[in-house]
Amino acid sequence: MTLAMNDDLEALKTSTDAALAGAADLRAWDAVRITVLGRNGSLTGMLRDLGKTPPEQRKDRGAALNRLKDALTSAIETRKTQLEDAVLDARLLSERIDPTLPPRPRETGLIHPIARTMEEIAAIFGAMGCTVVDGPDVESDWFNFGALNIPAHHPARADHDTFYLPPRDGSAPPVLRTHTSPGQIRTMLAQEPPIRVIVTGRTYRADHDATHSPMFHQCEGLVIDRNLTLGHLKGCLIDFLRTFFAISDLPVRFRASYFPFTEPSMEVDIGWNRRTGELGRGGDWLEILGSGMVHARVLANCGIDPREWQGFAWGMGVERITMLKHGMADLRPFYESDLRWLRHYGFNPLSPTMLHEGV
Repeated sequence: MTLAMNDDLEALKTSTDAALAGAADLRAWDAVRITVLGRNGSLTGMLRDLGKTPPEQRKDRGAALNRLKDALTSAIETRKTQLEDAVLDARLLSERIDPTLPPRPRETGLIHPIARTMEEIAAIFGAMGCTVVDGPDVESDWFNFGALNIPAHHPARADHDTFYLPPRDGSAPPVLRTHTSPGQIRTMLAQEPPIRVIVTGRTYRADHDATHSPMFHQCEGLVIDRNLTLGHLKGCLIDFLRTFFAISDLPVRFRASYFPFTEPSMEVDIGWNRRTGELGRGGDWLEILGSGMVHARVLANCGIDPREWQGFAWGMGVERITMLKHGMADLRPFYESDLRWLRHYGFNPLSPTMLHEGV
């Protein structure tokens, strides 16, 4: 290939180097790149016209074009790196931190409504002499169902309602506890009566909508002593509900019901207004929790003589009473980690009152 044929390549190399050196920012750099390597760029046009070169010169011309392409590509990328480094250096220089300045004020952390409700429950029942206990989230079939007098055909044992885990050693498959009642069984097995405890913690059921979650929290209570009656149970729950909802004359109603682990069993309702949602007014009733006298078989399963000892128990959903107390219509935001929601419904950990942070 003659020197004349190399002149245009040398000229392109010289002009490109000059243009890159004069590019003061990434926008100017990109313009040079497109002018040389773009679809209609100078080098692209030379490669496209390679077919017009005489056959005896085409090989040398092609090799020279490839060497030029590699050199220009390397020069263009090198200049890009230099410009990006310059931008970063300028940014670091402008964003330097002065360690002598006072720190920026940080937002105050807030207590989640679920945590606050469980604190309130513990405080109220603690004043009645109850201690707080808990148990494992994964329970055996016996602790979750059998010891509580729940028969094999009970709907609560169905796969569509309960999360079962793979069985171990051929025994019944363990479950994610469907209620905190196994904590009562463990307490009765480990502790001699009299007993006064509440059991709080996470529970799991296969349900999910605006008012149900596959993971939720429960609080259950258990009192074992001599000569206990339904009157003791009613007085305990009425005092708790009126204290928790801060309504001294809150109407409370007990209705006969059925639970395998209590006999007799009762649903507990509170007065409310169905139209406005106001608690304590309106003449309507809203179910709030379940309760009853501990079944004699449950006591016997735990080695407690039902002829000497009696007990009463109750259970409630923590999310449910939290929603009722604070006027929440949807359960799902409890677990969505939305800081805006928490700023509205969260509680100041240093405040002695029950008021929201924003109130």
